[in-house]
Amino acid sequence: MNATRVQGLTTLAAIALLSMGLAGCASTDNESSTTASDSVAGEQDAAVEVPDLVGEWVQSNSHSPDSFQAATIADGTITVNWVADGGDTRSLYWAGTFEAPTDADEPYSWDSANDTAQTDNALLASGDPTKTFTYEGGVISYEVTALGTTTTVKLERDTK
Repeated sequence: MNATRVQGLTTLAAIALLSMGLAGCASTDNESSTTASDSVAGEQDAAVEVPDLVGEWVQSNSHSPDSFQAATIADGTITVNWVADGGDTRSLYWAGTFEAPTDADEPYSWDSANDTAQTDNALLASGDPTKTFTYEGGVISYEVTALGTTTTVKLERDTK
């Protein structure tokens, strides 16, 4: 590996750690809808739907617009990347299984099994065999540990 690549990866790791260290509180909006459950009595109950987590997610508690984590959930998998340089640089952090919720109960958690075929050769990837992800109130959260520092990353649906 040449010195420029090592220096670039070191810079990306430092940016990722700064992003984690500067993580703040994320606001969450609990979305619900109401339907008429008893038209005779006119009462309404909250209609709660099973959340669809498939799609693009972006870290909401990073204080840097140029350095954050982003995830894609599709086809029974979740892939999380470190993103730097305003999106120009991506490094794999996690590739694993995704289990969709079957009911609307929150919080919903699943243990994702690491796809080591993808993560073993990725310098900034987690080496954990499993990672627990939790969905609640429109936010997916999980712990990230790098260089002895652990933080909770919070992802919200990417609306861009």
